[in-house]
Amino acid sequence: MQRLNTRVLRNLLATFLTVPGVLSATAKTNVDLELVLAVDISLSMQLDEQQLQRDGYVAAFRDPRLIKAIQAGPQGRIAVTYFEWAGAGIQAGVVPWRIVDSPGTAKTFADLLAKKPIRRARMTSISGALRHAAGLFRSSGFSGLRRVVDVSGDGPNNSGTTIETARDELTKQGITINGLPIMAQSVSMWGGYFEIPNLDKYYRDCVIGGVGSFALAVKEKSKFATAIRQKLLLEIAGLRPPVRVGRIIPIQLVPPGSDPIAKYDCLIGEKRWQQFLRDGFNEW
Repeated sequence: MQRLNTRVLRNLLATFLTVPGVLSATAKTNVDLELVLAVDISLSMQLDEQQLQRDGYVAAFRDPRLIKAIQAGPQGRIAVTYFEWAGAGIQAGVVPWRIVDSPGTAKTFADLLAKKPIRRARMTSISGALRHAAGLFRSSGFSGLRRVVDVSGDGPNNSGTTIETARDELTKQGITINGLPIMAQSVSMWGGYFEIPNLDKYYRDCVIGGVGSFALAVKEKSKFATAIRQKLLLEIAGLRPPVRVGRIIPIQLVPPGSDPIAKYDCLIGEKRWQQFLRDGFNEW
């Protein structure tokens, strides 16, 4: 009888431990930061810009200053993943969740990223990227003191749900959204339909949000790598940027009502897309 009871108990315990969600809280690995890198691959991005952007992230994870910043945290480690996005249903994982806590693990992340081909796709759905990022946090297997989405792009949202809706969904979950608006590009082959003036202000008013959120606007191609490294260092340390770093312009959140400049039209991308279709490009 004792042998039977022991066997039954073991079977029950095995069943209990395999039930989804059981002990999930204690099974998660503690990190200082869960960081999602969400990178724009829409057709408005020029190929040289995409390469500069990719090279900037690779260089940042090979930089000793980044490792030093990571190891200075309470846990001495972060969890990071990298995906590329374009239209509402286009989000492609490039490097899955990995712990970075040493020069070796950082180099592995950089090497994995460097080996992946650069892709391009249609449309620009920042909102789709943010919602995808939220799902990545839910399945990360990590428990971070902070959760941050680092989203880069060269144009406004023109696909999927509205950007403000997606932003607010994430900030209500305690997720911080930082931005890297890319303003160094020339006018694309589409005649300027997908570029807007003052993209940095669009990011400030419509994209970034949450505790300590900020954006760094890159206005010169030569500043890509510097901007990416600076942004990652600030995110790892949980800081906002200094007043100005060369041509990398920090755009911080401004409390409602305190900014004399009118709020940016957060639907401008969708309006530009509708105009694009009305002007006869519906076969694009």
